[in-house]
Amino acid sequence: MEIVEAPAGWPATEEAARAVQDALRERVVLDEAGPPPGTGTVTGVDVAYDDERDLVAAAAVVLDAATLAVVAEATAVGRVSFPYVPGLLAFREIPTVLAALGALRADPGLVVCDGYGRAHPRRFGLASHLGVLTGLRVIGVAKNPFVFDHAEPATARGSWTPLLAADGEEVGRALRTREGVKPVFVSAGHRVGLDAACAHTLHLAPDFRLPETTRRADALCRAALREAAAVAPGG
Repeated sequence: MEIVEAPAGWPATEEAARAVQDALRERVVLDEAGPPPGTGTVTGVDVAYDDERDLVAAAAVVLDAATLAVVAEATAVGRVSFPYVPGLLAFREIPTVLAALGALRADPGLVVCDGYGRAHPRRFGLASHLGVLTGLRVIGVAKNPFVFDHAEPATARGSWTPLLAADGEEVGRALRTREGVKPVFVSAGHRVGLDAACAHTLHLAPDFRLPETTRRADALCRAALREAAAVAPGG
């Protein structure tokens, strides 16, 4: 089993990681519409951790955007490359996520992260970070709103309310993907605007609260982690 290590020069301190965020944030593009929902391919990425063994497993699952059928998938297992610090989780995950994306044998198209893009205290969550590093179109669809306020959307599917920073900036949206079910929290990452990010999220969640990209990637990375833990020291 090949273990992904952080690249040389990867930030090792909070100060260094924040400096990287500040530098890369200037390269984020948020004014592109991106492809229409239901066209091309769309890829879900997700990670799972085994902190006892210092392992992180990443999965990338490519779906046909029209049918939501799986086109390709890949996994990678790496060492956790940064301490747990809220707001800096991308530094724990990105080396292994990049390895999984690099192993795909299909065009990833639009990438959907289980996390944040603009809806981040420093306006540079995993979806933005990954987008800038790869040049791919990336959005974030999270399970909770992190540190931002929002009003409860109406109960109908497709209803939304803005996710607001303390200064009133709309950094994302609380989006209802199933009637009467808790919303998800959508934010633009890179090369996709917020309106388009919400439209893609609705298209990708025809039956469940979470988009199919996230559901497939979550299951795959958990399976990869179980397999890796079974052969790792202490497994």
